[in-house]
Amino acid sequence: MTETVLQFGSGRFLRGFADLFIHHANQTEKPVGGIVVVQSTVNSRGDWLNAQNGRYNVLVQGVENGQTVDRVEESASIQRALIAQTDWQEVMKVAASPDIKVILSNTTEAGFALDASDTLQSSPPQAFPAKLLAVLHTRFEARQPGVTILPCELLEDNADRLRDILVGLAETWELSTEFITWLTKVCRWRNSLVDRIVVDANPTHPLAENDKLLISAEPFALWVIEQEEGEDRWLEHPALVYTPDVTPYFLRKVRILNGAHTAMAPRALAKGYETVKEAMMDSEIREWLEGLLFEEIVPTMEGRVDEPEAFAYSVLERFANPFLEHKITNILLYHEQKQQTRLAPTREEFIARFGTAPRRLSDALRLSS
Repeated sequence: MTETVLQFGSGRFLRGFADLFIHHANQTEKPVGGIVVVQSTVNSRGDWLNAQNGRYNVLVQGVENGQTVDRVEESASIQRALIAQTDWQEVMKVAASPDIKVILSNTTEAGFALDASDTLQSSPPQAFPAKLLAVLHTRFEARQPGVTILPCELLEDNADRLRDILVGLAETWELSTEFITWLTKVCRWRNSLVDRIVVDANPTHPLAENDKLLISAEPFALWVIEQEEGEDRWLEHPALVYTPDVTPYFLRKVRILNGAHTAMAPRALAKGYETVKEAMMDSEIREWLEGLLFEEIVPTMEGRVDEPEAFAYSVLERFANPFLEHKITNILLYHEQKQQTRLAPTREEFIARFGTAPRRLSDALRLSS
């Protein structure tokens, strides 16, 4: 397939989400094209992707509309993986390709941080924003068309925030005003919201022996992309929603689902639980979580998002998915940053609305209630 997507990140989430949806679209009359993955972290995923020719399996497992779902979906949208530390010049060649239309990323909440040592000449820069700026500058210098930048990080106004970081970095690097204009006006920056739980597959699954990239995902999937009505849609898929304003979707998902994960994880770990489904079987943790959701988080969402209470009930059902081995240790990665985006704003809004500090949120943040 023609390589049309440059993707920063080879982790399980994008592989069980955007990459799988692109694979689905490639089986239709409106194919999207292939993906080139850039891997920045030092691990074996890039080598495995290349060894498996970009193919891997996704176990879609859970309960959907009251019915048990347990199916296998193959994904084959990734054409090749490049390792930033060793393949940076090849990344630059991809950046200058006229076929590239979209740049995807998922670098976690901590991924937008800068590294003061990075320069345009770094090969490669260390920080993701610097890598992206180098890619876009190479594309500009090659006189190629602008691209759509679609961050999948769980940050509010993620594309706007990333664009502003790149503009500031471009000014620090003393890049031309012509380039900055191209960056902000010709390239398309799309805020987005992603929602699907994707985890490592059970290592005892029969496919695990021959598929080192095997992952497991819940049936639920939602990808909300912000763009004006009437604009061309890059990807058509049942999981996608195009909207002029992604904010209500972001608030509902990050504050309710991700907030619940972040608040619950330390309590589950303290009790010795390794997975979310184990923690959900503990009546004390579940009761505490229900109180957090329905007495402290949902009340701050009323009138701001669609059906926050119904969404919270669906979250409890998704957390109890009997198939997924959603590890508590994974949820605790970058815990302090997650607390500040997923829990702290809700506590502040609760105090502003009700005049008192919420007990459970304060406890999760280790603040006085």
